[in-house]
Amino acid sequence: MVSDVVNTSELHKVDPVFGQLSFDNHEQVVFCNDKDTGLKAIIGIHNTVLGPALGGTRMWQYKNEWEALNDVLRLSRGMTFKSAITGLNLGGGKAVIIGDAKTQKTPELMKKFGEFVHSLSGRYITAEDVGMETSDMDLVRDVTPYVTGISESRGGAGNPSPITAYGVFMGMKAAAMHKFGSNLLEDRIVYVQGIGHVGEALVEHLSNEGAKIVIADINEERLQEVSKKYGAEIYRGADIYAEDMDIYAPCALGATINDDSIFKMKAQVIAGAANNQLKDEVKHGEMLKDKGIAYAPDFLINAGGIINVYAELEGYGKTEIMRKTENIYNTTLEIFKHSENNNSTTHNSALSIALDRIETRKKEANK
Repeated sequence: MVSDVVNTSELHKVDPVFGQLSFDNHEQVVFCNDKDTGLKAIIGIHNTVLGPALGGTRMWQYKNEWEALNDVLRLSRGMTFKSAITGLNLGGGKAVIIGDAKTQKTPELMKKFGEFVHSLSGRYITAEDVGMETSDMDLVRDVTPYVTGISESRGGAGNPSPITAYGVFMGMKAAAMHKFGSNLLEDRIVYVQGIGHVGEALVEHLSNEGAKIVIADINEERLQEVSKKYGAEIYRGADIYAEDMDIYAPCALGATINDDSIFKMKAQVIAGAANNQLKDEVKHGEMLKDKGIAYAPDFLINAGGIINVYAELEGYGKTEIMRKTENIYNTTLEIFKHSENNNSTTHNSALSIALDRIETRKKEANK
């Protein structure tokens, strides 16, 4: 497996799918189209060595289909490593629906998408992601059993966002322990960028611990709501990355950790819920290491959501969900220790541990 990814602006220079650097030996890529409902979706199945590919569905108004394809390839790849390093018997998959979730999502579209998921006979199991709600997963459940994150009234584990946030909080505390010698976040200045369902739940944990929270989001209404609810300061500056802070928590879209932001970054810890936070995994992982910034790998600390939905497949309850999610703290500390002992980036350390588990399972299956 490779770790290089490609910018969407460069996609026209390579072959449509197999030639993309973001194509990391994916097992299957499915393009879904339905004229009647307007559905245009892509399902990416990266790896199923450890089990069926489980990963959420994201509905987003992508600039073009190249951007959507690149996103689903990167996200599905990340799900493989997320499940592997968390110890779940799942592979990595993801789906994207091209469109505006606020204006173009309909019950008919969701059910049609569910039919495409069903056609894969369980190789891919979906769940909710950006632009999706538990009610949407209930609609998918009407046409296929291969969905998680359905409502508790229908036997599901419910909205995974609070558990995702709790895992990020545990990873953040571990990173603080590594960097500051204490996992207490009281009076630590934490900037949370993106206050959707997960971001708000993270703000709640930080507020309860007495952190000094600054929030940023493109939605002014959400900013006002969350600020009033938790006493968080709204960011009104021009360049969030250059601000004085202890911890930067990216909780919106990925690639915010790049050449420009790292150069200006004053945070000593990066720990957030966003996927694919490093624009270039190798280059920017090294830059963070060289600058002495403690980076908690995103695909590790945001794994609470998949732990939550995995409970629907394995049949365990809230107590076990919380135990597994709390263990993200210990795993994050192990990653920092592995990184120091091997003089590697935290991203590469986490990646190598995940790959080792996949390769071990593959060898066992081939005996």
